[in-house]
Amino acid sequence: MTAPLRLGIAGLGTVGVGVVKIVRSHKALLTARTGREIVITAVGARDQGKDRGVNLNGYAWESDPVALARRDDIDVFVELMGGSDGPALEATRAALDTGKDVVTANKAMLALHGQALAEQAEDAGRAIRFEAAVAGGIPVIKALTEGLAGNEITRVMGVMNGTCNYILTRMESAGLPYDAVFQEASDLGYLEADPTLDVGGIDAGHKLALLSAIAFGTRPDFDGVDLEGIQRIAIDDIRQAADMGFRIKLLGVARRTGRGLEQRMQPCLVPADSPLGQLEGGTNMVVVEGDAVEQIVLRGPGAGQGPTASAVMGDICDLARGIRVPTFGRPAHTLEAAPAALSGLPAPYYLRMSLMDKPGALAKIAAILGNSGISIDRMRQYGHSEATAPVLIVTHKTTRAALDEAIAAMTGTDVMASLPVALRIEQV
Repeated sequence: MTAPLRLGIAGLGTVGVGVVKIVRSHKALLTARTGREIVITAVGARDQGKDRGVNLNGYAWESDPVALARRDDIDVFVELMGGSDGPALEATRAALDTGKDVVTANKAMLALHGQALAEQAEDAGRAIRFEAAVAGGIPVIKALTEGLAGNEITRVMGVMNGTCNYILTRMESAGLPYDAVFQEASDLGYLEADPTLDVGGIDAGHKLALLSAIAFGTRPDFDGVDLEGIQRIAIDDIRQAADMGFRIKLLGVARRTGRGLEQRMQPCLVPADSPLGQLEGGTNMVVVEGDAVEQIVLRGPGAGQGPTASAVMGDICDLARGIRVPTFGRPAHTLEAAPAALSGLPAPYYLRMSLMDKPGALAKIAAILGNSGISIDRMRQYGHSEATAPVLIVTHKTTRAALDEAIAAMTGTDVMASLPVALRIEQV
């Protein structure tokens, strides 16, 4: 009879407890599906005495995750602590060094150290699985590495941070300003301890870097992600976008170009009637385009105990079945170091700015855009005050480089009351 697959779980927060619950409640089902019993041998976290709502007395306890990773009685080290460096990274390296497979939900660690860890794992004949690191319960990693392996991927894009999507859709539905919804999200416990990880696009940028590596055969390159958060999105932007038939999303887009690897995570306008435009609340969505499959859309919960633990268990079940694939879909030593490339594809842009209320201000801005080769599709003034005049401009297709040149010239004039907000209008 095949020996049980023995798990050591480091990190007993929401997701870790969810994994324990699944292993216990679906014991017979997991054995039937994998042909092998899956058991938990040891667990560990910072506080052994904390009430986690689940009985852990039957498992060995290790306060040191590195010691847990090195135990002889585990086959798979399940890393659910988080953090790009420190104990999570040390324990993962120790697990691979002592012949363990690794299942993790740690997108930051893999985005920054994924190449080295993948090489270590594959040199040792071990596997690193990380379905739970990207888009929660959506099986996008498995889709890219296995289901779509026969495709040349042309573009990957999506909404990959549920907190940002909650904030943006809540602003629209309730007519509330950003600061009010940000505080609401904080009170509900939706934000990371460092909120910038969410609203600054960093968390979603980590995920995009991992998807890019798999989709395009490149080394994970988080530093190459062009990051912009949602902090400057105002309720006026939400309303103006809606009036034009768009919704604002923190959108990640990656594609391989002749100049290198384009990766950007930034707020964009998308058509309100598109799948991405219809996405509400904390739900995630990933859109993958390939030469054979054309376009597929994967939608589901991006966080939470059940969805994320489900993704962790999917990886564990594959290991129990003996299914092993390279960490990023192809041998780590063959992954290319692609140069980072800014988007060269022209697109229309939405510009909101506040001008000083003086004669010729608007004409000066229009002249600057014209000098940069940018033509105006539509323009309007609204909410005029005594000192300033808010202005909305939608451009015809232009490049981001031309737009940045124009914005730099605008800020050098005496008519700008505030820096412009510039949002790409993405066709999806």
